[in-house]
Amino acid sequence: MRSIFAAAAVAATLGLSGPALADHHGTADHSKMDHSKMDHSKMDHSAHSPSKHALMMVLANEARADDSARDKYRNPAETLEFFQVEPDQTVVEYGPGGGWYTRVLAPYLADAGQYIAIDGDSDARSYPNPEAEERTRSWPQRFPVAAAEWSGIDAAKIMAFESDEVSEDVAGTIDRALIFRSIHGLLNGNRADSELRNIRAMLAEDGMVGVVQHRAKADQSYDMTKGSRGYLKQADVIKLFEINGFKLVDTSEINANPNDPADWEGGVWTLPPVLRYGDEDRAKYEAVGESDRMTLLFKKAD
Repeated sequence: MRSIFAAAAVAATLGLSGPALADHHGTADHSKMDHSKMDHSKMDHSAHSPSKHALMMVLANEARADDSARDKYRNPAETLEFFQVEPDQTVVEYGPGGGWYTRVLAPYLADAGQYIAIDGDSDARSYPNPEAEERTRSWPQRFPVAAAEWSGIDAAKIMAFESDEVSEDVAGTIDRALIFRSIHGLLNGNRADSELRNIRAMLAEDGMVGVVQHRAKADQSYDMTKGSRGYLKQADVIKLFEINGFKLVDTSEINANPNDPADWEGGVWTLPPVLRYGDEDRAKYEAVGESDRMTLLFKKAD
């Protein structure tokens, strides 16, 4: 069930994202280099480059006012720069959900590039009732309409597909596939391997996959790091990609948060923005902020 229609998302907010919360997370999984400050040779670090200016305009747009409070945790400018996303590329966002990153990516790509929303294969899921099945199977048609309402961008400029039903003219052309905080869900649903293989098939030969994922400590137990609490070990995520045909290009601490112990009984949803327990200890959780996150960049293995 695919739809070549879709829509997009708006732009931005009261300013660019704040500085990274930490340079190093301090576990054996992580690179000893401070990638948030590295001069990546393929990145455009010029403050006056057209692409950077375009992203700044998106992020600074007052239409993103409600989203911008999270910029200090999600660091969209630095994250997209690390992923080497340019406005003339074809970019997939996997599992866009409520559309926080859609409202950055879609307007950024609207003029010269292509934004594509991808959801998982509906045939690979089980459903509690017919209504839930219908909502999932109709997603490629519904998401563009919702995104158009968010942004005002022409729905015809956005594509939406299930991961196994990408059109022939799109398959093999994707410059970047971005997966934000979704790997644990794929593992919990026993869909990680098949979905990563679908994503690999979408990529151009020089295409890459950018991943942001809630990060467990390297020495935590399996029960804490198997994904049911939202957290995964960085080494495990890297291995998951490697066994599905990818090679690690680089890591970054852009989205690190050393204040997060990653051991919450209620999982990552204890913290903002979900705040699972409502007003109970709310100030404590808000002081921690959003979760500690790994930021990884992969390419196809030879």
